[in-house]
Amino acid sequence: MIIVNVKEGESLDRALKRFKKKFEKTGVLRELRSRQAYEKKSVTRRTQIKKAIYKQGLNQETI
Repeated sequence: MIIVNVKEGESLDRALKRFKKKFEKTGVLRELRSRQAYEKKSVTRRTQIKKAIYKQGLNQETI
């Protein structure tokens, strides 16, 4: 459960923004979307490898 304490004099919009940030960090929505459709292990592994290759390419460009 996410708890956001609203400080005295703080606008509701600001508190809502903090709530949204906390909610996004938990990854609940991302996990829910991933569970909606089954993905085979081979496909998951392939996407992880693609991401790793992409990140490695980015690191080599900066060096």
